[in-house]
Formats: sequence, structure tokens, C-alpha cells
Amino acid sequence: MSLLTNVMDHSLDDGYAEAAARKKAAGDGGLPKTLRAKLGLAAGLVLAALVVTVGAAQARVAAPVVAKEREELIDRIDRETEAADKLENSVDELRDDVSARQRAALRDSGGSDQAELVGILSGATEVHGPGVKLVVDDAKEASTGGDGDPRETSGFSDTGRVRDRDMQRVVNGLWASGAEAVSINGQRLTALSAIRAAGDAILVDNRPLVPPYTVLAVGDGKRLSTRFQNSADGLYLHALQENYGIRTAISVEGDLRLPAAPSVIVRTAQPRTEKGTS
Repeated sequence: MSLLTNVMDHSLDDGYAEAAARKKAAGDGGLPKTLRAKLGLAAGLVLAALVVTVGAAQARVAAPVVAKEREELIDRIDRETEAADKLENSVDELRDDVSARQRAALRDSGGSDQAELVGILSGATEVHGPGVKLVVDDAKEASTGGDGDPRETSGFSDTGRVRDRDMQRVVNGLWASGAEAVSINGQRLTALSAIRAAGDAILVDNRPLVPPYTVLAVGDGKRLSTRFQNSADGLYLHALQENYGIRTAISVEGDLRLPAAPSVIVRTAQPRTEKGTS
């Protein structure tokens, strides 16, 4: 109790109290005493006020110019964006036309079953049939940053986000389990498709996708589902769900429809010879 009483009675250190008393006795209030010092202080205050006033006036004069430049920049951005959209639409139309011609060329072989099979396996034609629907999504509380996370490799930090390498294993596992055709978020995959990352985004053939990732695989639905879930890639996906909260849902579907690949490159071709000609 004596210590608490001493602290309350002497809340200000004795040295500070003594210095304050000496300053008060000397009549030092912190303001200049001489006329020269007072004039210097007044000149400093006037100079500071002048600088602030000039700066405010310049900002006020320049404001309309800055606003005009901003509007011009916005208009330019809008024009360039519109032009880019038109070019992108034109590219899509040309790509669709090329793809249609390529698919027609693959089908134009007398209607043989082999040509139809080639079109399906190459992704040149749309397909439909029974299969598996697999939905993969980030964890509910997914975020960046994850020091010490065992999945943190090659600069990626992960606390529940689906990565490109995860989708690669999922797709490869479905192919290995007997899938005849696969798509992700409506993007048809072929033997030449690439699944890559750009920052936190997943790219399929250079097209960005956003979660949830809906993977459709055409094949023998029940068998495909069982084989995939029992495969190493299916167990890997289950481990992601158990350890990182990544959400997955798989179901067997009676009829799935997969679009044709946006562009199929014909690398090898031979001229077709008509029967009965020499």
C-alpha cells in the first residue's frame, strides 16, 4: 500500500517537477523575448502562409485542366476497349469458321465410323452421352498467404485454393479412368490442351477460368466414377478435401453435352483420291 500511495502522490518524476519549477520561476514561456526574434517568427509565419496560399491557387487553376485530361483519357480508354472488343469478336468468328471447316473436313470421308471416332477423340466434334460430372471449388475461407504450408511450392501460397496442378491431376485421372471426352467450364480439352496458371488464375488453352470448376467427362458413368475415385488422382483430390477444405462433388449423369474444341489444328493431311479414277 505504501508503494501505491507513493506512486499516486508523486506521479510526476521529481526531476521533471524541478525543471518545470525552474522554468516557471525564470518566466520562460517559450515565446521570443527580443524584437528581432519576434520579427523573425512573424516573417516565417507569413512565408508559410504565402506558400500554402500559392499552392492552393495553383491547384485550383490546374483542376480544370486535370479534369479535362482525365475525361480525355477515359474517352480514349473507352474507344480502345470498344475497338479491342470488335477485334476479339472478329477473331472469334474467324476461329469458329476455321473450326467448322476443319470439322467438316474430318467428317467428309464417306461417313465412315473411323472418321467419326477421329472427330470425337480429337475434339473436333461435339459429343453427348453418359458420364461423370465433377465440381471442384476453393475452400470456403480460401486466401493467399500460408507460410509453412506443405503445398507451398514454386512461389505458390495456398490455404485452400485450387491450383493448376490440381486440375491437371483431375483431368489426367479422368482420362486414365476411361473418359472419352473432357471439358472444364465448357472448355473442351484435346490432346494438345494445356492447363497453366497466371497468378492465382487457372488458364485452359490460354483462357481464364473461375471457380467453381465443373469438369464433365463422357464415358461409362458408374465405371468411370468408381475407377477415378479409386485411382491415385482421385485419392489426391480426396486428400485436398480432407486436409485443405477444397470442396468436391462427383455424380453420375445420364446425358452430358460437350461442345467441340474452339480450334483444332490439322498438322498432317493427305489429298483424298476418288475411287474409280486413275
